[in-house]
Amino acid sequence: MEKLGLVQYETYVEERLVNQTVPITDPIKRNNLHLFSRPPVREKSRKQLQMSSLKNDCSLFSRLYIASQIRHGDLDEFFQHENQVNILDGAAIINMLRLGTAKTFQGYATDVFVPYVTSQLQHVDRLDIVWDLYMADSLKADTRSKRGKGVRRRVEPSSAVPGNWQEFLRINDNKTELFPFLASNVADIDTSKHLITTQDYSVLCSNRQDVSALAPCTHEEADTRILLHLQDAVQQGYSKVSMRTVDTDVVVLAIASANRLNISELWIAFGAGKSFRFIAAHEIAKALGPDRCVALPMFHAFTGCDTVSCFGGRGKKTAWDTWTTYGDVTPAFCALGAMPECHECHATCH
Repeated sequence: MEKLGLVQYETYVEERLVNQTVPITDPIKRNNLHLFSRPPVREKSRKQLQMSSLKNDCSLFSRLYIASQIRHGDLDEFFQHENQVNILDGAAIINMLRLGTAKTFQGYATDVFVPYVTSQLQHVDRLDIVWDLYMADSLKADTRSKRGKGVRRRVEPSSAVPGNWQEFLRINDNKTELFPFLASNVADIDTSKHLITTQDYSVLCSNRQDVSALAPCTHEEADTRILLHLQDAVQQGYSKVSMRTVDTDVVVLAIASANRLNISELWIAFGAGKSFRFIAAHEIAKALGPDRCVALPMFHAFTGCDTVSCFGGRGKKTAWDTWTTYGDVTPAFCALGAMPECHECHATCH
């Protein structure tokens, strides 16, 4: 510490008094020294985080199991806790899965993507994979163009996968070819369970004939198309559904839909890495109440989303606190969210 102080003193004298390259009024940078009362923070490895999560899950499971025994609960029912349906945002999964040792697009589909889908299918009765559509003349296309540039590459089974996977995924034309290609490979999986994947405007599925409730579908984004698959799952008699996404829009729409659908549990596996968490959409919807759930999508769009700018210097938290304080705007959000005509919209705003 003494040596560091001497070095900084000599630097101060040389820069400000001798060479006069730095004004003497400039602030001195603060030292963030690791003291006994403030030791350095050690970052946990991914393996340590996974182990910690497993220990927490094991502890929680043990307490629930003991509580079930004490209360003479039905243990068969206790162990039937798994979700019945899992709906995946295909684009989010592609961004999370590494290339591994795959050299070609067929190798990626066979060795990386299909095994992942198979592993997810083991835990549910039905698995849905929903892909985005890419329309040239849409508001979303302009938003995507600002995310960076990449290299156009044709997706063929024998074509080599690009070295920079994220750069490849920035080009809409690349994904327009990649997503249907992967959907075709998923459709070839031999399973006795219900496996559904979208492919452009249609769907491919196993063990089901009537798909009129799912296709043809012109939804551009998987964000809204996922809700269509959720509604279909509920209509087919499923009551426990989970979703996998990294998009806040899906969380908002899921919470807004939880009250409308006759569903007992709706879980969202949200985020990735250290920010990954499970969100109980059904519990949040119950806490918000039916009116605020209906108004939530309009609130989200009004305060800033992919195609709408946010208020300058005002984030979601500030907007949420304002909404909580002034509950009178809830009916207005509900009315605007019902997509009224222009003259009705002006009347609501006034």
